[in-house]
Amino acid sequence: MKKLLMIGVLALTMGQASAQRCLPKMQGIELNGGFVDGKPLSAAFSGGVALSTYTKNGSKWVFGGEYLQCNYAYDGGMTIPVAQFTAEGGYYKKLLTDASKTLFIYGGASALAGYESVNWGERLLPDGATLQDRDAFIYGGALTLNIEVYLSDRLALLGNVRERCLWGNDTGHFHTQYGVGLKLIIN
Repeated sequence: MKKLLMIGVLALTMGQASAQRCLPKMQGIELNGGFVDGKPLSAAFSGGVALSTYTKNGSKWVFGGEYLQCNYAYDGGMTIPVAQFTAEGGYYKKLLTDASKTLFIYGGASALAGYESVNWGERLLPDGATLQDRDAFIYGGALTLNIEVYLSDRLALLGNVRERCLWGNDTGHFHTQYGVGLKLIIN
């Protein structure tokens, strides 16, 4: 009878597998990049790397670093770069997933801290003008809507929309980012 029951269970579950995704303590490396403030990539872009660790409810903690650069137009076709280097620590709550655990939607909040450089610290412009904006340490936060689409159990395609709000600088407090990326599950 036991053998018959075992054969029946195997026959019923043959070809089925449950996804091993977003399990507690599972970690992934995220690489992302994208547009800033709706400008073309030649005028504003961002990129970053992060480590995400999942919690027991499928949400995740994210720790990483990011580079954001906006080029502002100046007389004679010259541009003035403003670059931000930031570190991030945040929590992303799972909002929605499908039954196959292929698609996940997260809402997240992060604390940010870093450094902003205006024209790479060069205050005197070629035409003799002097920049009033200075390099500064910056701090603040970000709100993020993040989508993960798993291509396999170890690889996911990412998409996000993010609003950053940073203080301590002279060049503007808010930046909206739209990005894509890849996540590689490492354990």
